[in-house]
Amino acid sequence: MRELRIIVATADAERLRGALVLASAQAALGGRASIFLQLDAVALLAPTFEAPRDAAHGEAGLPTLRQLIAEASGLGVALLACQSGMALHGIGAQDLPDDIAVSGPIAFLQETGKEARLIFA
Repeated sequence: MRELRIIVATADAERLRGALVLASAQAALGGRASIFLQLDAVALLAPTFEAPRDAAHGEAGLPTLRQLIAEASGLGVALLACQSGMALHGIGAQDLPDDIAVSGPIAFLQETGKEARLIFA
């Protein structure tokens, strides 16, 4: 199965939610998946961030954004936070959940094989 690699480039919680669902499905099917949160998207990982539509998702019986992050990580999805985005939003490595690695666009692309599916969300 081809690896799935997703770049989330904006602080849009619904885009990250979609990326997490796709990456989790890939992992559940036995494939490898990674999500790189670039620049402003890193703000979604701030400890104080609350996803605007979490209540609506909860009312529909769906997980919150934080729950999706934990579930994806539990399935083996690699979650990567952009170093520049962390600096931009004043987020330190100690502020990130334990399962989120710090990376950059060069490292992310170097680790993307030519057979991987790359999605920009």
